[in-house]
Amino acid sequence: MPKVADRTASYFPVLAAERLDIALCRASTAVSRAAETEAAQSGVGVGQHLVLKMLAEVGPSSQRTLSDELRIDRTVMVGICDTLEKGGYVERRRDPGDRRAYAVTITDSGRLLLSRAEANVPEFLDATFGALSRAERAQLSTLLGKLLQTGP
Repeated sequence: MPKVADRTASYFPVLAAERLDIALCRASTAVSRAAETEAAQSGVGVGQHLVLKMLAEVGPSSQRTLSDELRIDRTVMVGICDTLEKGGYVERRRDPGDRRAYAVTITDSGRLLLSRAEANVPEFLDATFGALSRAERAQLSTLLGKLLQTGP
């Protein structure tokens, strides 16, 4: 009869060391869950926060540009923009450069909502990445940036 594995032993660290893809997926899931919890407390969804942040930093953008830059599925982006527009946080205006397209623009209410959400970010990052030193966080950011440059 085969021996049952010791239930107190942890196999995952071994797996994560062998399979970086698995480790990264699990880390991503943990960070995503933490971000969703934070979003629920702040009242601003993760996607909404990203859209408001991009609009505040780069100015009016088409939904397609927002979708491509933030790597959010286009159908999901429509829902995010609809919700933000209904709340008065963004406006859709005809793009003067392309009359077939709409430019999404952040409103003053959107800037205020973004400001409140951004106030919680440092504390969230400290709690979520507390196991890493500042130097390790910077290194992780650099490495993830390299991976994302080569990805879709």
